[in-house]
Amino acid sequence: MTQAFSPTEIFKRATASTLRAIAEQDDVNVGFGPEPPGLSGKRVKLPNPARDLPPDEVAQLRGAADSMALRLRYHNDAVHSKRMPGSALARSMFEALEQARVEALGTRRMVGVGQNMAAMLDEQYRRQGFERITERTEGTLAEAVRLLAREALTHEPPPPAARGVVDLWRPWLEGKIARDISELDRAIDDQDTYARATRRLIQDLDIDLGEIDDSSSDDSQGGEEAEGENESEGGESASAGAQPSMDGSPSDSAEAEGEEDGEADADGEMMPGASDDDPGRPGRPGTQPRGRPDENAIYRAFSTTADEVVEADKLCDADELGRLRHLLDQQLSHLQSVIARLANRLQRRLLAKQTRAWEFDLEEGILDAARLSRVITNPVLPLSYKQEQEMEFRDTVVSLLIDNSGSMRGRPITVAAMSADILARTLERCGVKVEILGFTTRAWKGGQAREKWIAAGKPANPGRLNDLRHIVYKPADAPWRRARRNLGLMLREGILKENIDGEALMWAHNRLLGRPEERRILMVISDGAPVDDSTLSVNPGNYLEKHLREVIREIERIGSVELTAIGIGHDVTRYYRRAVTIVDAEQLGGVMLERLADLFEEEGSGKTRVKSRRAA
Repeated sequence: MTQAFSPTEIFKRATASTLRAIAEQDDVNVGFGPEPPGLSGKRVKLPNPARDLPPDEVAQLRGAADSMALRLRYHNDAVHSKRMPGSALARSMFEALEQARVEALGTRRMVGVGQNMAAMLDEQYRRQGFERITERTEGTLAEAVRLLAREALTHEPPPPAARGVVDLWRPWLEGKIARDISELDRAIDDQDTYARATRRLIQDLDIDLGEIDDSSSDDSQGGEEAEGENESEGGESASAGAQPSMDGSPSDSAEAEGEEDGEADADGEMMPGASDDDPGRPGRPGTQPRGRPDENAIYRAFSTTADEVVEADKLCDADELGRLRHLLDQQLSHLQSVIARLANRLQRRLLAKQTRAWEFDLEEGILDAARLSRVITNPVLPLSYKQEQEMEFRDTVVSLLIDNSGSMRGRPITVAAMSADILARTLERCGVKVEILGFTTRAWKGGQAREKWIAAGKPANPGRLNDLRHIVYKPADAPWRRARRNLGLMLREGILKENIDGEALMWAHNRLLGRPEERRILMVISDGAPVDDSTLSVNPGNYLEKHLREVIREIERIGSVELTAIGIGHDVTRYYRRAVTIVDAEQLGGVMLERLADLFEEEGSGKTRVKSRRAA
């Protein structure tokens, strides 16, 4: 007898099969749930289709599936990471243009795929409010460039919801990057060549590429990538980003002249350039002075006097905090219901594990009234007592450490704030304490520490040259209602700056070690590697990243705190042993709750213990 499937189930099976066929990978795991679509490794999550399968929602869901299938088929993570810029805006634009490339390849070869993705993009921009935007902002620049590139690569007009934004940017962008977009079209089949052309496009927009990970340091070490092959007509090296940005930040090639360095240092506004005499310059591992081989290996801060740990409400007055919190609620009103459903599911799972269990027929404890009838009918029998059993995970604290760097500006930080809010509310109802922390710096490109370094004559290998700002949004012992408004601070202009992850992780870890709870969980949310331009300009290129790895290794070795991480558009699995990467900020809430549910259900967390009680 054949099993009958509902139309919805048939649609799910067909969508999953089509996704695997387009991706040309049979081992892709496709699941459906209430959370937004997401891709992690070879695991794809898609939203549940409506029962009546309305055509517009079907097209949007198929578009999301096709987009992730094309990413699996045409995208190479190693090449992408190698060419990834370091600065926040450059990174977001680099990601957007790579996604435009893989989607354009599918649209060119499969007409139906193009139609599905057009429906998906239109709904995506509609949800983000692009129809209501009437002026150019930095937050829409990356998407405008992506849509212009999509238009050139596919000859398809922008989605209706985003046409107004594209029209606002088109006159300014076409005058600067028309030739670059043509180069993208010619290089679409070769990801590495396309990535180099993307970097040139970003530079032509006068956007600083920033310092990049040491994984791309081979760009400056010769091989088959000779400078002559990579140079554009303006003499720039595409693989190294030779041209400094308008604000004076050094680019990856580190070829700013010493005279320019001296002039920049006079006012303290610009980072030092790098001549051949600079020790430990990123991409120049052999330039450190002889006789001091271990100096660069020791992480240190040049000065810690200006570092601060501050309560969120001390950085903003009460009226503005209230306004920012109201803005946060408005921006995420449509997402809150989705996360709330997931939070309710987590709460049900936790409360189900907290259901009280009892041991009966004991000689001491609480009098078992249910067995009193036996004593009445037979007075010879003794009284019966019972004791309660309790789940060990209730004695738990969760610390949420959120990257407050500039690259999180916009949608990522907004979703992070709301997800943290829902998480704190849910776990508080389950008897689990939660603290919410943030980490950033007090200034861009160095603060008082950098000024002291300049005054000291710029000694070599100075270590960290920026002032830390660690923010406590919600202490573990504070109730959610008291800390609720503080989360709006993440939306305040000027709060998000640079990120020094290693020291932030140490700070959060040490706070947890001081807690009395028996189980401590630390969840890190970040969208990139550690970046502080001032520090990286005068230390080895992997200085901050190496320290982060050492801190993670030590925390995992000690084992007193369970460490997990979520990367937004950034592969954090190369740092953390227990981690997951998401491609869209809107997946964050669902992934956070899922990770916590997994932690609570891991082996060892479900053991029970008997709490001894004396009879009253």
